[in-house]
Amino acid sequence: MNKNMDHPLVSVLTTVYNREKYIAEAIESILSSTYDNMELIVVDDRSQDHSVEIIRNYQKKDPRIELHINEENLGDYPNRMKAASLARGKYLKYVDADDMIYPHGLQVMVSMMEQFPDAGYGLFSLPQDGDRIYPFMLSPEKAYQRHYFEQQLFHKAPLSAMVKKQVFDDSGGFSGKRFIGDYELWHVLSRKHPVVLGVGGLVWYRVHEEQEMQHNRTDFTVPFKYLKCSEEMLLHPDCPLNPKDKEKALKKVKWNQARYILGVGKNHSVKTARLLQRESGMGFPEIIKRVTGKH
Repeated sequence: MNKNMDHPLVSVLTTVYNREKYIAEAIESILSSTYDNMELIVVDDRSQDHSVEIIRNYQKKDPRIELHINEENLGDYPNRMKAASLARGKYLKYVDADDMIYPHGLQVMVSMMEQFPDAGYGLFSLPQDGDRIYPFMLSPEKAYQRHYFEQQLFHKAPLSAMVKKQVFDDSGGFSGKRFIGDYELWHVLSRKHPVVLGVGGLVWYRVHEEQEMQHNRTDFTVPFKYLKCSEEMLLHPDCPLNPKDKEKALKKVKWNQARYILGVGKNHSVKTARLLQRESGMGFPEIIKRVTGKH
């Protein structure tokens, strides 16, 4: 059987900016993969430390590594887009410079994706499903229903996803919005494409103080961005939910927005609460009514 049919090429994409402490472990985890038909595309975003030197040392040892150095700093999501533009594989697999993937990770993901040719992408590292074993595929409507009425789905980071390159390109990829770019993209992909849900134990996500996600702890406008994104995705004309479920989901999202605004005002900052209130489009009387259920 043709190798490209049996084992399609996977483009592993690693974006780097000042990750000299972690990049070696990330690269070693990728090169230790039991899945051999892959390319590793590393795009450095003008690091000021020894990241590039470390990558070049690995590049001398393994021809599957391509190193690209940006002419100027692009930032997180634009750099992810740059890496994807260089990919030649059927599938895109992001492994950030501070994360790792288990040796069996790629092989399991590809195997699960190949079982569902109609799927556009897959999300892994999910909690056990109570009704059936992984993998299984959800239609656009079922994916939205699962996320808004059962358990979170679109919150997964790119490390836990595998995307068909053609689907990624056709969708326009990441919009570039800080913090919520992947959350937004999974919504966008699931408007038109089924998603494969898969097992955990495939990747390892490092938590450290240098991550942008740490802003969630200090900047209370960041979590609210996810709630606003949900509202925008639900209001989009191509949202796959039926009218009744869309109205139900929107009501839930607005309730969460209202509760969050009041919580920020009570526990952190009235000024920030007022900022979020204006962004929500709700007046404080409406916010209180939504939280208390007195409509």
